[in-house]
Amino acid sequence: MTDSENHRRWRLILGSADSSGPGGTDHAGITLVGEDLSMDQALAALYNTDEKRTGGLEGSSPRVARWLGDIRKYFPSSVVRIMQQDALERLNLQRMLLEPELLEAIEPDVHLVANLLSLSRVMPSKTKDTARLVVQRVVNELLQKLQNPMQQAVMGSLNRAIRNRRPRHNEIDWHRTIRANLRHYQPQYRTIIPETRIGYGRKRSALRDIVLCVDQSGSMATSVVYASIFAAVLASLPAVSTKLVVFDTVIVDLTDLLQDPVDVLFGTQLGGGTDINQALSYCQGLIRQPQETILVLISDLYEGGNATEMLKRAATLVNSGVQVITLLALNDDGAPCFDHHHAAQFAALGIPVFACTPDKFADLMAAVIRQQDITQWAAKEEIVTARQES
Repeated sequence: MTDSENHRRWRLILGSADSSGPGGTDHAGITLVGEDLSMDQALAALYNTDEKRTGGLEGSSPRVARWLGDIRKYFPSSVVRIMQQDALERLNLQRMLLEPELLEAIEPDVHLVANLLSLSRVMPSKTKDTARLVVQRVVNELLQKLQNPMQQAVMGSLNRAIRNRRPRHNEIDWHRTIRANLRHYQPQYRTIIPETRIGYGRKRSALRDIVLCVDQSGSMATSVVYASIFAAVLASLPAVSTKLVVFDTVIVDLTDLLQDPVDVLFGTQLGGGTDINQALSYCQGLIRQPQETILVLISDLYEGGNATEMLKRAATLVNSGVQVITLLALNDDGAPCFDHHHAAQFAALGIPVFACTPDKFADLMAAVIRQQDITQWAAKEEIVTARQES
């Protein structure tokens, strides 16, 4: 890379040292022109934070729309999403999500969906249709990416978990039994001795009951989006019975909406306090077969309700045979902020506690269904659990 190209890039990163604002000359004498100047203006509108800045997005909606178009023109999608999020946080541009013409110009992602859902109660009716289309786009992208791995992992684990090793004669799965005993083929008799018999699993509509209990307080926004997508995918599998419960200080059972992930997302209400104890109590009432039930609590464990009762209830669920997993976050954002004291207490009850990225969630559910040691699974996946942190 030449020195001039190096100077050009640093000039775009650091901005202008000249009081004339975007496009001005820096200390090395670099002046931007053409497309570089336009890029600099788009960056300066967002990141020039001194009082003399000449940028800014405080103007009219058309100005914001042009800026959104500019950043999509000059930067890749991954950068555009970061700049949009920075604009919302730095320049208080929540209003841009309330206008259809601006929504159409935005690069959709999970964080944008979370912002839209948090504003859905105050969104003008003319904007809601556009917002729904934006959410649908993100949902479709996530389903395309996550649906097949989730279905394959869960169904594969169920098939292995329910295999009957001591079947009656009428329960024998002859195809699997033959494959498992090929080494016992007797050429002189032209037959196989079935030393190991493999049978069909129990005949019932659901082989596992899964309850996703999701904290919808503001800090858990992107986790709510991913959890809703996964709940919808799980609900599409006839071999499992899936329930989705979201909560803050109020509990909402969204199970009846699981056929449409977009309906699920618009059924959430991000923000508010947190009452985990109350939510666990509600989920406890949904459980009919504890030994066949997986309860995934997705929460940062900042309890606003009765923390003592929360821990007692969690212990009761574990002692009844329910497989309880606590995810401090289900998102791509890395290490979450969470209540370390409560996390350590959950871990002491034998409940695995850790954050999980969406690409690991399918494997996690598969491991839970196979009744693996989840702490060992997490260690193998290089996931730090709450017990390891404490």
